[in-house]
Amino acid sequence: MGRIPAAARLHGYDALGSDLVDRGFPGFAERPFYERDFFTVSEPFDNIVCNPPFDSLQEFALHALKLAAGKVAMIWPVPRLNAAGHWLRDTPLRRVWLMTPRPSMPPGQNILDGEKPGGGTVDFCWLVWEKGYKGNPALFWLNRDRD
Repeated sequence: MGRIPAAARLHGYDALGSDLVDRGFPGFAERPFYERDFFTVSEPFDNIVCNPPFDSLQEFALHALKLAAGKVAMIWPVPRLNAAGHWLRDTPLRRVWLMTPRPSMPPGQNILDGEKPGGGTVDFCWLVWEKGYKGNPALFWLNRDRD
């Protein structure tokens, strides 16, 4: 739905958005939305922040790490962290931000159809990689309700 680049712009960052499908993302008048397959992208970026398709997390992360000069941040389902440990440990994973309270993240089409998000049943986190980092990732909590 374009929420990540919209939030980045709200905080003064130059951001663009892309997805396989153009769902009418708001707020992209001054810099266009790109409808394309991420796996066909080859140009470099300073940083990549994304909500990847959960059926190709490893491929998405490794491709993003090839393209980004600085950092990569991805929303990630917490239940999939343990299974990914065998390849994550060989990446420059710097931080894991557990999201609390649990967010509701229904498919974009459900929101476009008028469904109100609520009652999330899956725990999510942000994984943040930093080029050149070596060591174990640090664990933090990202609390949206904190004052």
